[in-house]
Amino acid sequence: MSRPTGRVLTLLELLQSGGTRTMAELADRLGVEGRTVRRYVDQLIDLDVPVESVRGRYGGYRLAPGYRLPPLMLTDDEALAVLLGLVAGRRTGVTTDHAASETASAKIRRVLPERVARRLGTLLEALAFTDQPGGFDTPDAGVLLTVADAVRHRRPVSIRYTDRDGRRSERTLHAYGIVAHAGRWYVTGQDPRIGEDRTFRLDRITDARALPGSFAPPVGPEPAQRVLSGFATADYRHRVTLRIHGTVEQVRGRLPAAVAVLEECEPVAGEHPADESRAGERWLRAELRVERLDWLPPVLASLDRPFVIERPAELRELVVAFADRFASRARRT
Repeated sequence: MSRPTGRVLTLLELLQSGGTRTMAELADRLGVEGRTVRRYVDQLIDLDVPVESVRGRYGGYRLAPGYRLPPLMLTDDEALAVLLGLVAGRRTGVTTDHAASETASAKIRRVLPERVARRLGTLLEALAFTDQPGGFDTPDAGVLLTVADAVRHRRPVSIRYTDRDGRRSERTLHAYGIVAHAGRWYVTGQDPRIGEDRTFRLDRITDARALPGSFAPPVGPEPAQRVLSGFATADYRHRVTLRIHGTVEQVRGRLPAAVAVLEECEPVAGEHPADESRAGERWLRAELRVERLDWLPPVLASLDRPFVIERPAELRELVVAFADRFASRARRT
């Protein structure tokens, strides 16, 4: 659900609570300017919602007396889109009024048919979010609900998948969870044929169907952490290993969990930065897989911490070249 659409629904909710709402109050609650409020009011009027304009010092807008919203008629896809928009907005910080979002979700779920409400409840229980926000598109409702049911009941699921190179395949998956990350939805689980964890983008799954049987719950990281670790260790062209002196927070500020795996390591003889005594700073080994190396020198420069490149040698050459260019430009008068 787009943010303007969400604000129009919020405006309707405010007006339906009764009384006259001033322009200043509505603009403040919606986080927009007065002319935008007027545009949203026009949209409600176009939808045959009888919004009245009240003139005077304490004027504003109100609903015509006796008006009530008609019964909510949503398809599975529409209900899914609305609920996921509300949930994602709360979890990623896009929605600041969490109480309003919670009540809106509860109202929608109360008027849904029992079958749809039960399936959507199963989906919401299967969801996890990383700490990287984004505006989420809604994948195919049938695929999402089938996978969520497989997660809830620990049933194998068969999926038809198209990878980033356009190759199509049919796979069996023991799905651990559905994860929202950086504007996309993923399912993570084990491929029982090879006995390894895999992560799939839900928008690339064209069909999903439950299979007989069950599997044991996994031991180890939660689904969101599995997705982030999967990104950091993906089979890209270059394998990079760095040793960086600093705090975990400093390094994560430039190399988040979806990019690099971090672990503490012992300093090599002679590696004792002058500021080593700062609280929390220590040597950390960062391992990452990348398709290109050219974006790493500026990242290391912005990190501004002592570092050692263990591999590849090509990255060391790129960093030296970047440093030479940077120093040369700094000396220009």
